[in-house]
Amino acid sequence: MVKIFSIFLLLTSFTFANDLGQDTLVETALIKKIKTFVSKNSYEKNRDFIKLIFSPETNYYRQDRVDVVKVVQTLKENGLLNLFFNKPQELKLSFKTSGSPLFFVKIMGDTLRNIGYYRYVTLESNLDASQFTWTIVLNAEYATDPLILQQELKKNGCNIIDISRNSSNNWEYSIDMSNGHLNIISLNSPDEYELKRSLYAHWLNVQNIEKLTIKSSIRDRWYPQIAYYDKQLHLLKVIKRDKKTRKLSLTIPKCARYIKISDMYTLKNVRDNLILQPSGSR
Repeated sequence: MVKIFSIFLLLTSFTFANDLGQDTLVETALIKKIKTFVSKNSYEKNRDFIKLIFSPETNYYRQDRVDVVKVVQTLKENGLLNLFFNKPQELKLSFKTSGSPLFFVKIMGDTLRNIGYYRYVTLESNLDASQFTWTIVLNAEYATDPLILQQELKKNGCNIIDISRNSSNNWEYSIDMSNGHLNIISLNSPDEYELKRSLYAHWLNVQNIEKLTIKSSIRDRWYPQIAYYDKQLHLLKVIKRDKKTRKLSLTIPKCARYIKISDMYTLKNVRDNLILQPSGSR
């Protein structure tokens, strides 16, 4: 009888230890991620508070992975995420994805510009069998707010799936762009559009139209440069006109998803709005 009880107690102990080990692993994954965003002193000082605001821990997981954006949001809402530097310094940002490199850089470039990052330098880019990494550096007074970055990426159908904070000024983002698209105007026939004067090339979605007429004003000295791209932003065709143009009629290639409208020399040549007249449907 004593022997049977001892075996039962031993088996029960193993089961309890196994369950405890699994819970510890789950907690460790979450806590480990939290510790990358807060300083050691801040974590120790607020240990009980952190345990409280992240309870239950299961709410901070998505498909067996830590929901890193939700973690950042909770830390920020409770005043535990410090993104400011003592003085302006170099900020290093790395972005990783398994999607098309060209498409990814375009989306990230637009996103960075939308959150106010105009002056950055590409430090390196690397493509291997599993992913593409794009690393930039810039001078900043504070680190990028992950929540603001996520809001902008969502406009392009992309999501942050992981964040690694290697130091206060060195961050890595893993981005899911499986549903990525450019957040731009989609042309539809027979609506007419105006492109306001800009120093940047105009990007438009042309997947729904067959033809496009572009008109410039008498004050413009427009030398058209038109580029077509597919849905992954592979270049399909380029059209250039090395003479001042008032009207340009285009037939959209069947595989084209996007069009970039620019000037061979400078968009300063376009002083007024360009008028777009799409026609045909597909």
